[in-house]
Amino acid sequence: MLDIKLPKLSGIEVLKKIKEDERLQVIPVIMLTTSDRDEEANKCYREGANSFITKPVKFTEFSEKVKVLKFYWLLTNRGPKVNS
Repeated sequence: MLDIKLPKLSGIEVLKKIKEDERLQVIPVIMLTTSDRDEEANKCYREGANSFITKPVKFTEFSEKVKVLKFYWLLTNRGPKVNS
């Protein structure tokens, strides 16, 4: 999970660096933001994001959304097999 609004580099810049590194490319990246702008979501997907989530402002709603994400990414989704 990668927040778009980071203090030094933007989350999108970090995403680009992750997806440029062959060793890290298989890591699924879920972009988080309070924004719901289509342009921002589209840019994240163009840069290789696997998911774009608008995070709720209220903590309880955010906590519930994280639980749903956890169930999907850890229990439902089948990630790639990585050879070490």
